[in-house]
Amino acid sequence: MMRGALTRPRRRLHRVAANQSATGGCEPRCYEIRVRGPIGPTIMQAFPTLTATRSGQDTLLTGSLPDQSALYGVINQLEALGLQLLEIRRPRSGGPGTTGIA
Repeated sequence: MMRGALTRPRRRLHRVAANQSATGGCEPRCYEIRVRGPIGPTIMQAFPTLTATRSGQDTLLTGSLPDQSALYGVINQLEALGLQLLEIRRPRSGGPGTTGIA
């Protein structure tokens, strides 16, 4: 061994269990995604885990997504279909009518 040689500390890798999301939680998170205009049944086939309801002139997509990666997948799919994303909210667990911006 060389005297004075510098050694680097080993880094510990954080591994995510298969039943956990990359964000650290085990449970899916509920989202409310507001999109401009109506969405028909054909386009809704692209979002099998979400439910669509009309909200004025817009459509509100609601449902659970397993992790942030899945949320980005929905956002990407909205863009690919030419839909205008207006808002994403994650309802708080505090009770009905309370929401928080995600």
